[in-house]
Amino acid sequence: MSTSAVEPGTRLAERFRLEDRVSESDGATLWKAIDEILARPVAVLTFAPDFPRVQEVVTAARAASRLTDPRLTQVFDAAQDEDHAYVVSEWVTGESLSDLLAAGPLDPERAAGLVAEAAEAIAHAHEASLYHLCLRPAHLVWTTGNTVKVLGVAVDAALAGLTTDHPGHEDAEGLGRLLYAGLTGHWPGDEDEGGLPAAPMIDGHFATPRQVTAGVPGFLDTVTVRATLPESRRGQPALASPAEVAEALADVPRPMPVSLPYAAAPSVTITSSPSEGLDTRRDTPPPTMMPMRPPPRQRGSLLNRLLMTVVVLLVIAAVGVGAWTIGRSLGSPSELDVGGGEQPSTSKPAPAEVQVVKPAKADGFDPLGDGAEKPERASAAIDGKPSTFWKTENYNDADLGGLKDGVGLLLDMGKPVQVSDVVATLSQAGGADVELKVGDSRDLGALKTVAKQKEGSGKITLTPDQPASGQYVLIWFTRVPADEGGFHGTIYDVVVHSPGSA
Repeated sequence: MSTSAVEPGTRLAERFRLEDRVSESDGATLWKAIDEILARPVAVLTFAPDFPRVQEVVTAARAASRLTDPRLTQVFDAAQDEDHAYVVSEWVTGESLSDLLAAGPLDPERAAGLVAEAAEAIAHAHEASLYHLCLRPAHLVWTTGNTVKVLGVAVDAALAGLTTDHPGHEDAEGLGRLLYAGLTGHWPGDEDEGGLPAAPMIDGHFATPRQVTAGVPGFLDTVTVRATLPESRRGQPALASPAEVAEALADVPRPMPVSLPYAAAPSVTITSSPSEGLDTRRDTPPPTMMPMRPPPRQRGSLLNRLLMTVVVLLVIAAVGVGAWTIGRSLGSPSELDVGGGEQPSTSKPAPAEVQVVKPAKADGFDPLGDGAEKPERASAAIDGKPSTFWKTENYNDADLGGLKDGVGLLLDMGKPVQVSDVVATLSQAGGADVELKVGDSRDLGALKTVAKQKEGSGKITLTPDQPASGQYVLIWFTRVPADEGGFHGTIYDVVVHSPGSA
């Protein structure tokens, strides 16, 4: 397709209408477009007739479209024929790591959480033999939906013609550089990157994060060194793959929304990776509020204090009279004793207090599929940390893509317990249909449905209609909500209440 034929208003595949040219580089043009069928913005990449790697980019995009991790931007379409070639992917709205670092280094815990999410996502891509190879601050995004997105897996490397014999090492090093940037506000490279200054040098090699920024925890300094700074490892083994980086950061808290003050007039800038669109919004900080001075003392202040004292005394007297009256009424019998004797007490015994029972372990449960559903993340739903979570695989629709009737999180309580209720914290995306099942076996047929919740979101309480007991407690999704370009169920926290042992 010639560049002259591609202009605002052009429609591709009879559904993608090009609207705004976002960027142009070396014969590849990134557009913001509208999917007219689904009425949503998308990113579209088109190519000049002489662009040398069209086939490689389209092939990479088609391979990337099979990735299901919601933290990787989704590729919707990729085509190449005699008339045209293009790639259509998700349009992401949020702030890149470059934007987040505009005011200086991040809190170490937040920087580590962002990179931990990115490492897990890229590790999933590596399992499909797809690599990034050019991780930069613009590729790591904190979205307006409060999730992490990694832009450009496979596609950006094909655009730039990048290849390597050691993709695991290359992406592990890229993740380490992102962590270095988050901890220090500097980029460990020979030149500035994304507006970040180059990292300072000590004795001919890059300073470690702790040498640049005070307060960086030692273990994060070590992770960064092992991934990115070979000169400073001092015998420590390198982190040679994204999976190893993810494992090293597995215990860090995951990022949560940052409370920002209200800003009346946010400014909007647009940045992107070479292949995927990103809206970046920066809020203008509110004006500084000056403290109010106390009013000058008035001449009538003494009289005011006297009047206030009188009012307080009257209120105290009224409260005392009311309490005395209530006491008399409580002390009087409510019924006449015809026989002259005292009435027996009819007060009900206090209900037994429920107690929290901590599960022995949790497991991603997919008995109608391949047996497991993100089991490596299941413990995050019972660790007591509101920032960590377990999430199902990504599905094509709310009905689990028609692949199965349900999927869930299975809790092994370690012994039979009586369940009075289960409190689960789901994502804020509405539309989750959830069932609570309890039983003494992991077999799905042996687990009895004791409570249901339709259209659940946020914190929900599943209370059995009748007494329920068993060793296994299953939170079972029969429908999952739409969230970040896909469909998946999310559980941040689970608390099981019991009146005692079964």
